[in-house]
Amino acid sequence: MTDTPSGAPDAPLFGPGSQFDEFFSDPRWALAVVRATVLEAAHPQIGAALIDSSTFVAHPWRRLYNTFLSLQRMFGADDDVRHREAARLNRLHARLNGTDARDRPYDAMDPEARAWVVATLFESTVTMFRLSGQPLEQRAMEGLYAEFQAFLAVLGVGAGQLPATLQEFWRYYDRVVEEELENTEAMRIILYKLFDHLPAPPLLNGLPTLWALGRAVGGPVIGAITVASLPEPFRRRAGLPELPGAQTLMQSAYLTVGLARFLPDGWIQAENIADLLSLSPDSDDPRARSVRALHHRMKRAGAFLRLVTPFAPQPEPAAPGGIQRGAEEFFQEVLDQTGDGYLDWPDLAAMARELSTRLDLDEPEETRLYNAYADWWRELQSALDTDSDGRVSAQEYATAAPSLAGPALIRVAEVLFDVTDKDGNHLIDADEHRALFRTAFHRDTTSTGTGGAYTRSAFVKDFLSFTSGRQRSTPYDPLLAQA
Repeated sequence: MTDTPSGAPDAPLFGPGSQFDEFFSDPRWALAVVRATVLEAAHPQIGAALIDSSTFVAHPWRRLYNTFLSLQRMFGADDDVRHREAARLNRLHARLNGTDARDRPYDAMDPEARAWVVATLFESTVTMFRLSGQPLEQRAMEGLYAEFQAFLAVLGVGAGQLPATLQEFWRYYDRVVEEELENTEAMRIILYKLFDHLPAPPLLNGLPTLWALGRAVGGPVIGAITVASLPEPFRRRAGLPELPGAQTLMQSAYLTVGLARFLPDGWIQAENIADLLSLSPDSDDPRARSVRALHHRMKRAGAFLRLVTPFAPQPEPAAPGGIQRGAEEFFQEVLDQTGDGYLDWPDLAAMARELSTRLDLDEPEETRLYNAYADWWRELQSALDTDSDGRVSAQEYATAAPSLAGPALIRVAEVLFDVTDKDGNHLIDADEHRALFRTAFHRDTTSTGTGGAYTRSAFVKDFLSFTSGRQRSTPYDPLLAQA
């Protein structure tokens, strides 16, 4: 890996040889993406959409993995994959609109807001090199800017939304920072709540003490680094406190993380790291053997830390084998996707979005799945929203959980079965079964039914058991509870 992108004039805009391809696995980019996310969340429209519909609080690791997967598809060499992903993103964003807490309308398809997302990624990448003591040359910056402009164009956003030249871009960027960004609730959550309450990635599930120690140390540091890296005019206007020595800490962090560039290429490939973050130790993926060994060593380290640190004892998760799960626990871990303590349409829409993304569904199949989830929400709202406030509380859900398997929920299961039954023989055979659970749920399970196939009735029964919160042992847990 080169230290800085070359900026060759004939470099491709996408795929191998592009500037994006060169820095995508640069470990410093993790810090840059966090910074870009904060600047996105400070935009009123984007911040409102994040608060109302995003799962970034309850499922940040899954959101990170999905973002990586989307960028990989968009900036890869395959044009068909890129346009298919762009169409999926447009369908996703078209469903996100409403009004914010100040009754201002927001729309995730707003061209200016979408351009700002791309602008923050570009500017934060440039800032990454500057803070690492390796500022990009003008030609390299111009090449990188052309790639992000092409990215926005593939999404169907008009060329005029980002300035034509790099010189004009910096004036545009400064204007948005000084005039449009706000101290939004979404930005405050990212800076002051997300890092302090960050759940463990699947690799560290079952190691609460070890994760609590790392989070207690790393969370405030990441927050301080991010705040210190934000544009000074916005920091002042938003009243963001900067800790003494934060600038030095920030520059040291970028320099230190940048040293990982000198490790063997296979060690720091973004794809490998993202897969490890989402890989459950009990998966049958060949790499899971090493993960299980590492998990065992970390568990021993966690036991030692409990003896030598003042952290309060953390309950170990229950063993998975057929153990009953409480309805309120299931509500918190699985149904409340946005983490606001209630179940409403954005939570179920997030489930449909997650399945559609991981299974890479075509538009008709995706629409069927969304419609089935919408029908299920109407069924739940009618049956459980006893106080008519437009949402379902954990208590309302727990009271009626044993009798939730209504017609709409059965249709959700049937749609999921249909999109998995690729050959249309009304059975999920071994290959289809593996594709579903490997792709969507990151694990394999033993097929049920005759001849090693998963029948429609068996599939529906398992899905209904899962969504009513009765059993922890179903194969669906990793989809929404562990990611």
